[in-house]
Amino acid sequence: MNWNVAGAILMALAVALGAFGAHGLRSRLDAYSLGVYEKAVFYHFVHALGLLIAAKFPTVCWLLVAGIAFFSGSLYLLAVTGNRALGAITPIGGVCFIAAWVLLAVKSWGK
Repeated sequence: MNWNVAGAILMALAVALGAFGAHGLRSRLDAYSLGVYEKAVFYHFVHALGLLIAAKFPTVCWLLVAGIAFFSGSLYLLAVTGNRALGAITPIGGVCFIAAWVLLAVKSWGK
């Protein structure tokens, strides 16, 4: 897997989803749901950028992708559907994010 390509694609997707939220959903979502959506976009951006930083560590990258899917993905869906049960999935993504950053620190420690 070329993690620089994956990171760049996920960054482009974050921009597109952010624009969609700002222009296509602003009048359709209540303040709570819009805040949830914006949080999803923010974490999506940060961790897609992380792929570019950690591209030489595949395990870290897989954890970041899983985190984006579970954390941001569940929040995107929660925001647009209102299904609060999706919030139960979000912590899985958070754990993936934490594990990715800790693993990056461990792998980078002696370098």
